[in-house]
Amino acid sequence: MSRPPLAGRPHRPRPRRLTARMRLTLSYTLFAVTAGTLSLAVVYVGMRYIPNYPLTSSNPRYRSDAPSRQEILRSLLTASGYALALLTAVGLAGGWLIAGRVLRPLKDITEAAHRAASGALEHRIALTGPRDEFTELSDAFDEMLARLQRSFEAQQRFAANASHELRTPLAITRTMLQVAAADPAGQDWGKLVGRLQDTNQRGIEISEALLQLADLGHTAPELAPTDLAAAAGEALAAVRDEAAALGVRLTADLRPAPTTGNAVLLRQAAVNLLHNALRHNLPADGRVTLVTGADPERPGRVRLGVANTGPRLTAEAVATFTEPFLRGRGRTAASDPARRGHGLGLAIVAAVAEAHHGELHLVPEPAGGLRVTLVLPGSPEP
Repeated sequence: MSRPPLAGRPHRPRPRRLTARMRLTLSYTLFAVTAGTLSLAVVYVGMRYIPNYPLTSSNPRYRSDAPSRQEILRSLLTASGYALALLTAVGLAGGWLIAGRVLRPLKDITEAAHRAASGALEHRIALTGPRDEFTELSDAFDEMLARLQRSFEAQQRFAANASHELRTPLAITRTMLQVAAADPAGQDWGKLVGRLQDTNQRGIEISEALLQLADLGHTAPELAPTDLAAAAGEALAAVRDEAAALGVRLTADLRPAPTTGNAVLLRQAAVNLLHNALRHNLPADGRVTLVTGADPERPGRVRLGVANTGPRLTAEAVATFTEPFLRGRGRTAASDPARRGHGLGLAIVAAVAEAHHGELHLVPEPAGGLRVTLVLPGSPEP
């Protein structure tokens, strides 16, 4: 049964050749016959040194002459022919069985590849047996399938969530316009315009965040020597007014943290971390701490850490926070507009960390709240 060609590639029929199993079988047989022929040739050459004169038995009662050298060589050639024919048959049969046994794991890997090509990414080879080239290939293929499955599922969730998030402001805008059109005289136009502007701005922010995520996933950023402390300082200045409006106390300990990165993206990551810490904080007496400097737990690396007070969180919930459109309350936005986010902040920070070959660590605080640490490779001071 022929398989369809890959998308985007012209179908080029390949010439039919011997299978790998048949080629291995013929190789084994050729090796065995060659080795046998060389062995018999050595014996034949050795037999040529037998004296070429009539031989008689040492027993006087036995009068028959012993065979001559020519007769012995002739018998040897006949026996050698039969032996080589038998060796060829045994080589073909044994080579076919051995090649089939050796190539059996390759057949399992090929079947798994065909299933993956048809979209069945949940299948795993799970090849057993001693550690060899086939088991290493099987393990690598299973790991690739697992990553593809996670990526495909995340892409499906992302598309579904993005559609939902973008539909929400559009649906709200349509409802407000329908109500205004049904009763134009009873509308507070100033309030309506303000609500429309807020809804439109929310849609713009979601679209920009989606574009930023897409750019980070497909385009490598330009990197240059920079300092996380500088990015953190700019982000701190950008969120002071929001912190004051929410009643959250900001403290910072900005020590030099030289690295190689994109200053704009690092500043955006710091802003996103601070926004997340401010909006998911306590309603009163909330605190946010921002620190930068060398990472004490990982020599040769620098960190940007943000810790905030807030409700207690479980490790299971925290593990999902970098997934797009997931908020501290799940996929439900907060009712307070000042504390409402679009659920893409930590997802963008995670993408920034990956683009800089760094790590993003989220740890729930025992007393409540969250500690987020962005760890990047260190470099000499810029």
